[in-house]
Amino acid sequence: MLVQEPSDLLKPREAAELFGVRTTTIARWAREGKLTPLRTPGGHRRYSRTAIHALLSDNAGPSADWQQMTEDAVRLYEQGWSIRQVADRFECSYGAMRRILRTRVTLRTRGGTYRTTD
Repeated sequence: MLVQEPSDLLKPREAAELFGVRTTTIARWAREGKLTPLRTPGGHRRYSRTAIHALLSDNAGPSADWQQMTEDAVRLYEQGWSIRQVADRFECSYGAMRRILRTRVTLRTRGGTYRTTD
């Protein structure tokens, strides 16, 4: 078995920061087998820096697809679709779609009006 230096292992929070996601996403990726956590003697999860870089490079390819999906989601939202409808269209969670849209457009309130900043 290959012993890794402690500096080569990242805490879930550190791995999440590299990806720009939440720690719950890192945990889900581990359950799905995209990342394999190593365990410390105390039972804490650590992720190898090499595995993180490999997953980052695997995710580097579809960036054009991601950009296109984001543009399509924004267009649908601006056409009057709800966040839930857009999320269902792209098969992602409501929260994830809300975060995507929030960075690109002003979100409507439940009544359909746009928030104003006074």
